[in-house]
Order: sequence, then structure tokens, then C-alpha cells
Amino acid sequence: MVENDVNDRARPGRGFAMSEDDVRVSKRWLALREAADAAARAQDLVQHLAQEPPATGRWVIHDLACGTGAMGRWLAPLLAGPQHWVLHDRDADLLEVADVPGPAADGAAVTTETRLSDISRLRPLELADATLITASALLDVLGEDELAAVVAACAVTGSPILLTLSVVGRVRLAPSDPLDRRVATAFNAHQRRRTERGRLLGPDAFAFAVEEFGQLGADMLIRSSEWKLGALHADLTSEWFTGWVQAACEQHPELAAEAVDYARRRLTQLAAERLAVTVDHADLLVLPRPAVRIAPS
Repeated sequence: MVENDVNDRARPGRGFAMSEDDVRVSKRWLALREAADAAARAQDLVQHLAQEPPATGRWVIHDLACGTGAMGRWLAPLLAGPQHWVLHDRDADLLEVADVPGPAADGAAVTTETRLSDISRLRPLELADATLITASALLDVLGEDELAAVVAACAVTGSPILLTLSVVGRVRLAPSDPLDRRVATAFNAHQRRRTERGRLLGPDAFAFAVEEFGQLGADMLIRSSEWKLGALHADLTSEWFTGWVQAACEQHPELAAEAVDYARRRLTQLAAERLAVTVDHADLLVLPRPAVRIAPS
């Protein structure tokens, strides 16, 4: 993952960097996507969390790869009871502005602390006091060993785990264009590319995480969480689309010549309010129970 603006757009929501081949994300990109993320997340999963508040009466929520704290800004007002958010990220610049202001759903206080953390080397001890672990748009930038380690570190705490906005490799543009499928295929290959850390899981990460948690005997609820983009999200749609095409061309350079006209067509449609984009994601709530239950999306 190259540390540049193209890849910030192409792989949205990355709040951490683990090596020179990894993504660093701009504050601008995170701000652009925050409202779309909030609208997409499966809010009914929060209702399941709220049914079983922590025995101590106080939430201690560890948010992994927190970025600027958008996950907390969405979730904190939906959960009742006092909350303490521990915001983990490896980007010190993002941690400087990361915040979850609160209050909670019932007016209780919300406090925060930040921790400079490498998610790929997360240890269970770092999460020992957690009553909830969260992450958003994280899984697909991890390799298989890294994600397995994150799953293990989270599961051993015995706390619920809410993982939102994992890409699953499906994008739909309307109206359709003959080049859509080729760009989507190339982009998915880019997300699965080999890096100095090994091959990334990309859109396979969500299924891998479900399998890993299932082997640990967890109870899981799965929901769809779609980005629905168009004229009301013109800046975000433009940024996302430009990065999507550029990443596809980086993976398959033979697309580049056709992509120039393709991008011009699509951005013209967007400016004329004639382009709609759906980016499929999935949300996962993991509950430490003896049996696995996967709910329909």
C-alpha cells in the first residue's frame, strides 16, 4: 500500500499504517466518509448490545484503528450508560484530533483516551479491561495471519466485538457501463495484492473473520451495510470513484487507456446527478456464546 493520496481514496477508512507499504489516511478522506459510514452501519446490532450492558455498569470500549474517532461519534449516543473509549491507532496525527464527545444515550458521561498502537501486533493484555471492542473498515487491509491474531486477541477478552463496514468486493453503478465489471475485478485484485507483509485478504477478509470466530465458538450476527452514494454525496463519490479506478489501473495497467474516457463519462454523469453508486459492506457483531448463529442480512 503506497502512502499517497491515490491510495487514501482507493482504500477508504484506514486509520493506521503498519509499514511503508501500508496506507496512511488523510483527515479529509475520513471527514468525507463519516456521514455515509454512519448511515450505512447496521443500527439494529447496537440494540443487541444494549440488551446486555456490562455488569460493572460502565462501558470500556476499545476502538481499533480509530482514525479520528468516527466510530465512537456514531456509537456513543446510541448506548446508554457511562462510557470510556480507548482509541487505538498507529497514526499519531490522527490520534491528535481523535475524539468521542458524547454524551451517551441517557446523558451519561463519555470519556476518551488515545493509544499509539500497531493493530497487527495487538496483544490480549492491551484489551484486558474491554467490555466492548469495535473497529470500522479495518479487516480488508490485513493479511491472513494478522487478522487471525486480531481475532484471537479480541476473542480472549470475552467481550462483545462489533466490526463494521468490511468490504465484500461488490460495487454497483447505475446506469451500468461496459467497463464497470473490469474495473471492479481489477480493484478487487488490487485489494488482494501481495505486499511486504504478505498477501492482503481484501474482500475475503470478512468471510475469513466469520470463520475464525466460528471456530472459537462465538455467537455471530451478520448484517449488510451498504454505502449508497450519489448527488447528495458528490464529493465523497468523486473521491471514491477516482481512487477506485486508479487502484484498478495500478493493478492492471492495460486498463489505463480506456479508463481515461471511462472516468470522464462517469464524473460527468455524477455532476449531472445521473450516477448512483452502491458499495456493499458487511457488519459483524460477535457475542461470546457457546453456539454460532448467523442471522440473515
